[in-house]
Amino acid sequence: MKANKRGTYALIYLALAANVVLTLFPLIYAIASSLRSDTEIFQYAMPFSWRTFIPVEVTFDAYRSIFGEYAFWRPILNTFIVSGAAIFFGCLVNAVAAYSFACYEFRGKKVLYLIVLFSFMIPFESITIPLYSVVDQFGWVNSFAGIIIPSIADGMVLFLFTQFFSEFPKSLFEAARMDGASWAQQFFRILLPLSLPVFVTAGLMIFMTHWNSYLWPLLIARSPDIRTIQVALSDFRGAHTTEWARLYAASTISAVLPLLFFFPFQKQFVQGITSTGIKG
Repeated sequence: MKANKRGTYALIYLALAANVVLTLFPLIYAIASSLRSDTEIFQYAMPFSWRTFIPVEVTFDAYRSIFGEYAFWRPILNTFIVSGAAIFFGCLVNAVAAYSFACYEFRGKKVLYLIVLFSFMIPFESITIPLYSVVDQFGWVNSFAGIIIPSIADGMVLFLFTQFFSEFPKSLFEAARMDGASWAQQFFRILLPLSLPVFVTAGLMIFMTHWNSYLWPLLIARSPDIRTIQVALSDFRGAHTTEWARLYAASTISAVLPLLFFFPFQKQFVQGITSTGIKG
């Protein structure tokens, strides 16, 4: 019996190890390719061997080139600016709206909430053209405002906050109102300090959305000065050639940087997801 259990555990761990290898394979290959020249990338690409993943001559020329020649720091900074502003205003606006849905009764509440639920089921590509027309009328094309403002009201984030706030007993807010607390005082002094996990979860969701966003920044950011990181990756691909080492170096940075923000807040992220009832 014990032997059967050991065999089962061995197969489970083997399957998990294989899954980890397959998951990390693209990242490992990208990191290895970013530390070699284009010539060496093609030389050891096929057939697969240990040299495919371990550079023969390690060089950091690709990283020096993307930050020196291509000023890749600029799209990284732009993405942090866009993400930071979207996180601040997105969390504030959606949290206040969710507070009204979770803690107040008003006419048309259920209909409005159904519209919110329906909104994040619509593919973004289907509203791109009308949304671009609206942004163009406001004069926000080729500006940070054009990238940030349309994404502030987010149905998924609002739903996340609403589910979390609904877990709080309404008697808590009724007591606060009897003591003369305004809705702002209830929100900022009572609700906000107790809602750190969901704010971390929502913030990370917004950050990842903007970090990986390509279509909308491509349409809005015409100037290289406000171009975000995913759009900037296309600079390394021309009509006839692709600078593979530089592309892998930029892609590695694009993949690794979000992990540096996710891991420190992993516990709060999981806690925020489980407490809102959004489970797999």
